[in-house]
Amino acid sequence: MRGAAGEAAVREFASLSGWALPALRAWVSGAPGDGVARALLVLATSDGLGDAELRAELVRAHRDAQPAGGRAVSLVHGVFLFAHRQYRLCADHLEAHFGRWPGGEVAALMLDSFSAGGDACCRERGDALVERQYASAGPESWVWTSRLAWTRAEQGRPEEVHELATAALLLNPRSGLAVHAWAHAEQETGAGPAACVFIDEWLAADPRAVQFKHLNWHAALQALAAGDFADARRRADEVLSRADVGMRAATNWRLLLAGQVAARRSEVEHVRELLSAPGGMAEVFHTFNLALALACEAATDDLEALARRAGADERSEFARVLAPVVRALAHLTASRPQAAADLLAGLGRGVERLGGVRVEREIVQDTLARALIDAGEPERAAELLHTRTTTRAHHVYEDLLLGALPAQTRILEEMPHG
Repeated sequence: MRGAAGEAAVREFASLSGWALPALRAWVSGAPGDGVARALLVLATSDGLGDAELRAELVRAHRDAQPAGGRAVSLVHGVFLFAHRQYRLCADHLEAHFGRWPGGEVAALMLDSFSAGGDACCRERGDALVERQYASAGPESWVWTSRLAWTRAEQGRPEEVHELATAALLLNPRSGLAVHAWAHAEQETGAGPAACVFIDEWLAADPRAVQFKHLNWHAALQALAAGDFADARRRADEVLSRADVGMRAATNWRLLLAGQVAARRSEVEHVRELLSAPGGMAEVFHTFNLALALACEAATDDLEALARRAGADERSEFARVLAPVVRALAHLTASRPQAAADLLAGLGRGVERLGGVRVEREIVQDTLARALIDAGEPERAAELLHTRTTTRAHHVYEDLLLGALPAQTRILEEMPHG
């Protein structure tokens, strides 16, 4: 049994609370020989650990978990795979783990491995697993209700997301996953300012929440949808730091596609350093975000070099999906919209292999719409965004994507910093 400290730590971690790290550290301090406690602390801090330290901590956690039995050992092994970005192996392991020990809230913390694997079949297996665990745990479990809400968000079923997220938040008002799922549903419906208000009120109760930056990014997207570009820039400038390259680039590229002034941007040299660092191209979605950062700076030569590098990669999602997307970005920044449109239109549903989630991948569709408009094909662009413009309450952003940009704000020109 975890004990009171362990139960509190797991709840804070599962809630994505600002108190998660202090609670985990207190648990490890009070039970230094608890392998699961140590593994979860590593899971929460793995991005800041070097390879040697990461391995040493998890080897120790695995050793310490042995006396607690098979379930503890299995959990630590799952953390080892997840922290080392072995997402497909982790997904396989979790299926076996939940087969033996259903309903575990600790193992649920690693379920993103199914979507991070970048494979549609893997994501579908993860969805089915969540369905089974929710059915087993019942609607009184805020963890599994939140997780099912997230699954429904990725499936594009916003009405069910609202129902499930509301139920989860009644059980635990601080469920960050429920709020995150809710934010995705609000994006699908184009809620606009109302979504920003809700996110700000929820974050005000815990400004240290793990998802503080990411939920502000969602609010920035809602501001874009409603045409409040100043608020979108404000959130990017005040909340996102130099290290938040992906979210900053994803905000700024949208602003530029809509003909708006960008927020503070990333330095090209910094992006080059990230790409050349160990692990710089370990994940396809991370690399895609770095490509967006280069596109925001109209770094055509860098984009073409990255496209060549991705095209030579033995991983199919890099060679067959990322490479043409990056090449399309290079074409668009070099005023070759037809070439960009041809590449992006040819990908179809293959874009899903970029990883990330629906809202994050939507930017590829945005880019295709802009390329089609600039190539003189407004009918194709309008058809592409038809669902969004007819079902979202606020869609100023989409309207701007479907309009011609004034010459002085074209993407290929040097844009002033916000």
